[in-house]
Formats: sequence, C-alpha cells, structure tokens
Amino acid sequence: MARRAKAGIQVLIGEFKFWIPAQGRNDRKNRTPLSCINIYNIYIAYIKDYVNTKTMLIDAHAHLNFNAFKNDSEETARRALDSGVWLINAGSQIDTSRRAVEFAQKFSEGVFAAVGLHPIHLKEQTVEEDETEVKTRVEVFDPAKYEALAREAKVAAIGEVGLDYFHSPENKELQREVLLEQLILAEKLKKPVIFHCREAHQDLLDILRKWEMAGNKSLAGVIHSFSGRWSQAEEYLKKGFYLGFNGIITFARDYDKVVCQMSLDRLILETDCPYLTPIPFRGKRNEPAYVKYVAEKIAELRGISFEEVAEATTKNARELFGI
Repeated sequence: MARRAKAGIQVLIGEFKFWIPAQGRNDRKNRTPLSCINIYNIYIAYIKDYVNTKTMLIDAHAHLNFNAFKNDSEETARRALDSGVWLINAGSQIDTSRRAVEFAQKFSEGVFAAVGLHPIHLKEQTVEEDETEVKTRVEVFDPAKYEALAREAKVAAIGEVGLDYFHSPENKELQREVLLEQLILAEKLKKPVIFHCREAHQDLLDILRKWEMAGNKSLAGVIHSFSGRWSQAEEYLKKGFYLGFNGIITFARDYDKVVCQMSLDRLILETDCPYLTPIPFRGKRNEPAYVKYVAEKIAELRGISFEEVAEATTKNARELFGI
C-alpha cells in the first residue's frame, strides 16, 4: 500500500516503512513517481531486512567439503541459503581445508571456511562417526601450508582442531603439541578457533590456562559440539568462549542443563553435517538447512521464542567469526 505525503511517498510493506522523497521543490510537478524500479528496490530491501533480523540462522560447523556431499554440495548450500541459513565449512586436514576455502569462494555471501588439522588425522585409523565409518590417513602439520590457506578470502577461523581421547587415547602428547602449533597460528592471524574436544576437557582447559599464564593474548573461539559437564562449561564461559550445540540435543537429554543455564549470548548453532542429524530426520544425511531444528529445540528447552534464539545465535556467530 502507498500513500502520498507532503514531500514524498511512504510505502508500507509488511511491518517495514520506506520513504521515497520527492526530488526538487516540494510541489506535485517535481515529485518522483513510484516506478516499478522503486518498488523492486524496496522489496529487495524488505527481504534482506527480514532475513537478517527475523529468520536468519548460522550453521557454524558444517562439512559440505566432505565426500558425503561430493555430488550435490552446491545444491545443498543453496538450499540452506534460500532458507536463510549461512554456514561455515570446517576442514579436518589439508585437503578438506583447501576444499572448504575453494567452495566458500564460489559464493558471494553466506558461505565461509575454517582450516585446520583434526586430531584423528594424526594417525591412520578407522573411526565411527554417527554410524558412519571414516578412514583417516596420517598427516604431519605443516604451519606454512595452513597459514597460506588461512590467509585466503572467506576463511573465518582455524578449525576443526583440538583433542580427541575417545578415538585416539594413545597419542595424547602429539595431539597437545599439534593443537598448540595451531593456536599459535590462530593468534598470529587473529582468527578465532573451532575446538574439537572429546573426553579431553580437563586437558584442553589446562592448555588454555597455561596459554594465558605464558602471557599470550586470550584466544577467541567455540567449543564445537560441547559434550562436557556444567562445571567445565562454566570454565569455558568464564574465559569468554562460546559453546556449540547441534542435533544431539534433539534426541539426547545429556546437555539440557548446560543449554538452559548458560547465557544465550554465548551459544552457537551447528549441524556437524553430514553427521548428527536432528529429529525429525534421524537416519538421513544431515545438512545446514536442518540447523533450524536445533534452534527450535533450544527455544523449547529455554522456554523462549524461536526468533529470540535465531537473533541471539546469529549475532553471536557474526561477532565471533567476523562475518
């Protein structure tokens, strides 16, 4: 609906008001007509405002750079973008990190990358992730290669890096050494860190304490797929870290206390796709568009609206990753 005013035209679309001022003097002859182009530009502005302020979500941990998406990665990403979901693809070793960077650079907005060496790739093994077997190969961390990748456009973080004592309990010292090298890289490039931590929270917290005691600048980052106790969550939160939650919270009740008690301004949404598919799609391949089901569960657990979760977690991710 449009109505004339003294010096222009006010256009109402949904709950947004737009003002098209008249050009020249304030008289009928010199006023700007409301053209189709005007209407189109207003509509686009409305849509962008609506997506950015009302429905936008960010999947801060995806793996469209993995083989599970080799035939439809771009289609899957566009499906997410069309539904108002931005995403960050995390690398797990040099090849998947490079793939994440190259993939992100295909998109003008909404798709980003993280580069890093995951602890399970420090030895050759077969691990099971959400009923899927993953064969790893040994990689020696090369700081120069990862630094070159991390300096590329669209790289938002160093990750996925960390400690995994569940799959690899026999090389803990090596995992700690490689993690430290990647923390040094993150500090050098002023990038946040995406931490993988499985059955190793006390060691990770010790590493972070020693990092600070050594006089290093505090790191920014997120504890991906948080799986610790509330007492451990409190320690991470006191250090300024974010906690990431994914589809696990839709079918397991282990982390309800953390989700409900932590401050919403430290919570990050993830899918970890193709793994950890949320209800109602258990048994199928996960994808970034499904992050909305994680947001819905958080809203249910905390007794707040979906819109409040969407707004807060999107703000959190944008601030942490600078996107």
